[in-house]
Amino acid sequence: MEYVILAVVIAVVAIGAIAGLVVSGRRRQQLPPKSQSPVITAPPTTPQEPQVGEEAAPPTEEPRRTVEEVQLPETEASTGAPATAPTEVEVEAAEAETAPAVEVPEPTAGRLVRLRSRLSRSQNSLGKGLLSLLSREHLDEDTWEEIEETLLTADVGVAPTQELVERLRTRVKVLGTRTPDELRALLREELVELIGKDSDRTVRSTKHAEGPAVVLVVGVNGVGKTTTTGKLARVLVADGRKVVLGAADTFRAAAADQLQTWGERVGARTVRGPEGGDPASIAFDAVKEGIAEGADTVLVDTAGRLHTKTGLMDELGKVKRVVEKHGPVDEVLLVLDATTGQNGLIQARVFAEVVDITGIVLTKLDGTAKGGIVVAVQRDLGVPVKLVGLGEGADDLAPFEPGAFVDALIGD
Repeated sequence: MEYVILAVVIAVVAIGAIAGLVVSGRRRQQLPPKSQSPVITAPPTTPQEPQVGEEAAPPTEEPRRTVEEVQLPETEASTGAPATAPTEVEVEAAEAETAPAVEVPEPTAGRLVRLRSRLSRSQNSLGKGLLSLLSREHLDEDTWEEIEETLLTADVGVAPTQELVERLRTRVKVLGTRTPDELRALLREELVELIGKDSDRTVRSTKHAEGPAVVLVVGVNGVGKTTTTGKLARVLVADGRKVVLGAADTFRAAAADQLQTWGERVGARTVRGPEGGDPASIAFDAVKEGIAEGADTVLVDTAGRLHTKTGLMDELGKVKRVVEKHGPVDEVLLVLDATTGQNGLIQARVFAEVVDITGIVLTKLDGTAKGGIVVAVQRDLGVPVKLVGLGEGADDLAPFEPGAFVDALIGD
């Protein structure tokens, strides 16, 4: 019995093995041979999602150029110079377009006379007021007091006013009958005498053996000092001077740029330094450049320092001392605002203690009836008024002429 069961198991195992071999053989016949590469078929196309704007249109082929058709820039090898480098003629043309045109300043001879009408419109209240008072039939004490008050209001000053009134009293008493023409001639003569017709009002700007004439321009902030320096350059250029400007006002923003603009208008070079730099050093360099260039005049614009600041005033003295290492300072012009009246005298006194003032420049004289400051400042400092500013125009700075000034005061 055992033999029968063993025979049956062997038979079952043999049948299973034969069946497995048959199935494996069939699978091998269905696989492709290894030497053949598989065939890849493209997936079926599906509609694309809709796009917006230019993306919605089907792509178009752009025209393409060959290498031979593309124009390449010329190189140094082919031309000998970079293709983008401008020629010398082009550089000169560009510089000519950017450089400001050099102006021809108005001649200074008789400039105050030509500006007389403008001066008379703003100043003749003083002259007309005096003429009106002197024309009264009876000149009593009240009238003479009004004359004094008119002169004091015009900032003539106490001592000059008393002196003028006494002379007018005497001459009117001797004259007797007074016609308008006689009164005008009398008043004109006395005012010219009071201002000082014999004073030397020449701005010393002529080159000498030591080098160019050096002019320092000083004054407090707000009086138009830098503008006056630029206008003075125009006056000197109009008189045939070669001018170098020194921008020694390093504390006020854009002061050097402003002065340089004035210089460029008349062809004068400006020597400047960094903002906040040493003013004395810049003034020294300006004079040095003036000597090297053979200039006639060097104008140095100093900082508009407050007269109450002792340290700043000492620095102004330092500027003068440093400049004098090259040679003497020929002029120290103090710029005063005519509208400040007697307050300007306080400033003038302090500046006179630091540097030797040689002349006065009165600005904004066209906008005030206080023409008497001309008399007061001269008497107080003992130096003449040499220049007056009559307006905002570039050529509105004029040499001071007492006769023309008085004519503007009293009118025709």
